[in-house]
Amino acid sequence: MPQTFQQSVITEFRANAGKVGGPFEGSDLLLLTTTGARSGTRHTTPLGYVRDGGRLLVVASNLGAPRHPDWYRNLLARPTVQVELGDQEFESLAVPAEGTRRDELFARVVAVAPGYAEYQDATDRMLPVVVLELPDPDATPPEAASLADKLVRVHTWLRGELLHVGAETEAYFAARASHSGDGDAPAPGLGLQIRQRCLAFCQALEFHHTAEDGQMFPTMEGYHPHLRDVFDRLREEHRSIGVVQSALAALLADVTIAEPDRFRAELARMSAELNAHLDHEEEHILPLLADVPWPPAPPAA
Repeated sequence: MPQTFQQSVITEFRANAGKVGGPFEGSDLLLLTTTGARSGTRHTTPLGYVRDGGRLLVVASNLGAPRHPDWYRNLLARPTVQVELGDQEFESLAVPAEGTRRDELFARVVAVAPGYAEYQDATDRMLPVVVLELPDPDATPPEAASLADKLVRVHTWLRGELLHVGAETEAYFAARASHSGDGDAPAPGLGLQIRQRCLAFCQALEFHHTAEDGQMFPTMEGYHPHLRDVFDRLREEHRSIGVVQSALAALLADVTIAEPDRFRAELARMSAELNAHLDHEEEHILPLLADVPWPPAPPAA
């Protein structure tokens, strides 16, 4: 899709709560914003989608071209994406489906939009099917009223992602253990999902700590110079947690060949260290942020 036409579709989509005319009139269309794998620049792409229960399915067809589209390569490197759907906008974890699950989901897409079968016939590469989870309206947290609330929301998300990683690896090991017969155990389709969730967690934690070290802590030190030792200790913890974060990514990269008991013990140890850091940070930082409004007030004219 030429850039000028693509931008016109994006502009029309945003002006009309997701409705566009021309060749896309009546189509199910969303806007997917990914972050450049190397550049870090945000890119927005209009994509067709198929709704499948509480998730959206998008296909990296690139109109049957021999290479994956840029947006797909971006989300493999940075799995947290922004989705615009009608008048909704939300963050989602992008997870490509694997193995038989990919085939099942692709069949569901083709049943709704047969053109994707033609794109698959036009190329030797297997067209990836990417799952975008819709937000759970019952799990939407209340709006943050203070910076303390905002910090708690970030920490709650990080803790939740750690729990998801643990649950998904247990499902992986259960599927592996239930295999009987000759040959290798069939992949339960969680390898990429675990990888994507771990990447999202690690990148969010790194961004969170960078923002704290570069902005929040220096500002708070100015108001509370007597707590400089506390902030110094938290910065040192961030460096230590960075090592744990890298080790966690390396651990999860080997989940397909891991010995389950040893893997569980390592994952539990790393999760305990990460949670202890979040607990410690909340103990010392939350009282200082309780009266700081969020979002920040606009600067005076």
